[in-house]
Amino acid sequence: MTVTIGRRELLASLGGAAAAWPLAARAQQGGKVYRIGFAANDPTIPITAAGAAFVEGLRENGFVEGKNIVIERRFAEGRSDRAVALIAELVRDNIDLLVTSGAQIHPAAKQATTKIPIVMVNATDPVGEGLVASLARPGGNITGLVQVPSAELAGKRIQLLKDAAPQISRVAVLMNPDFSSDHSQWSALERAAQSLGITLLAVSARRGSELADALAKSIGEHPDALFAMNNGLNLTYRKVIVDFATKHRLPLMHAFTEATRDGGLISYETDRPALFRHAAVLVGKILKGANPGDIPIEQPTRFELAINLRTARTLGLTIPRDLLLLADEVIE
Repeated sequence: MTVTIGRRELLASLGGAAAAWPLAARAQQGGKVYRIGFAANDPTIPITAAGAAFVEGLRENGFVEGKNIVIERRFAEGRSDRAVALIAELVRDNIDLLVTSGAQIHPAAKQATTKIPIVMVNATDPVGEGLVASLARPGGNITGLVQVPSAELAGKRIQLLKDAAPQISRVAVLMNPDFSSDHSQWSALERAAQSLGITLLAVSARRGSELADALAKSIGEHPDALFAMNNGLNLTYRKVIVDFATKHRLPLMHAFTEATRDGGLISYETDRPALFRHAAVLVGKILKGANPGDIPIEQPTRFELAINLRTARTLGLTIPRDLLLLADEVIE
């Protein structure tokens, strides 16, 4: 049973002018069916709360899947080469708008088209990465929502893991060395770990096929907890990670709530359903004629702490009451 203690939707003003984007004229045509490309990492997202929130958000703005909108979904599964290929495929299919979610997917979309409107979800640093001119006025064909940089949350995540399992001292950290954001997270973790008296053990995997072996080898270093960084690979293969942590009785801090629902101990992340619902609002704005380059890119202020008490009991852990009171979702 999942007990949701509380959830607030992300509130954001869209701002920006509805300039004469090319879709505006077609929006006036009766019976128009729009084709939306949806490129993300996790193939299970359509059946998650975030995926459902996106579809619901579209419906609330007048776009119903199977009626006046078709969603073409593609999944990179945390692989940069696959991201480039699937974006190219969607662009060739003459979609009306592209929604992207994933650090390696946004730049692939930017490189693939300057004409198709793009709504980014979970972008990390779109200005620094050269995706947009500014957050206030992105320009071109791109808008969306950014997440708080993963490095800023990494220190908070390991502190929460230590709060939940005070006895831990050696933490295996699952990362993808090909992702620059993972290196930033590692630096932040090192700083936090030093003050917490924790030794970090790097566990590297670039593909899903490498995860099982990489995790198995880490056991030789005798970790007493597992930390899964915020990246597309760890999201897509969260079940492999959770199963490993369960088998070896390791408290798991994962960057995504889905992993905690699957049996991980704890997670801390942006309120993803709220982000995807708001992305749908942006999609609706653009399909009705707004210029994406005039819509400010926004940052979430709402985060979710989830704790699996069932897993805690299995591990023999007693979660402090103060930590439980902070949780947005407690799984019993």
